[in-house]
Amino acid sequence: MKNILAFIFGGLFSVGLMFSGMANPEKVLGFLDIAGDWDASLAFVMMGAIAVAFIPFQMAVRNSAPKTFDGCAIDLPRNNQIDSKLIRGSILFGIGWGIAGICPAPAFTLIGLGFYQAIYFIVAMFVGVYIHRKFAGAN
Repeated sequence: MKNILAFIFGGLFSVGLMFSGMANPEKVLGFLDIAGDWDASLAFVMMGAIAVAFIPFQMAVRNSAPKTFDGCAIDLPRNNQIDSKLIRGSILFGIGWGIAGICPAPAFTLIGLGFYQAIYFIVAMFVGVYIHRKFAGAN
């Protein structure tokens, strides 16, 4: 049942991305083009997402043993340290997002919209995950 609900809510998220246009890389690149023809609509989507998630997230963070509605434990990160790994990863993510205009979740939505070029991004994303998992312990 849990997997069915995850599939339904993931599908709902995907449909929301499609209807809002937020899966479109041009929309993302328009948001990032603050010196040119800036498109602020992504900022409003982000503010809406923050508003919806703020209270449940605060409830989870303040609980010593947070659980989902069906009783599964939520494993929240406890590291609050801003270190060089976090900064380097954030910069790398931002550069990739700025170049491609694609975030990981909408990348899969793009395939459903017929943008098969997103497959290149997805393959590169999985290669990056593999490289990180293989060499992260070496740092």
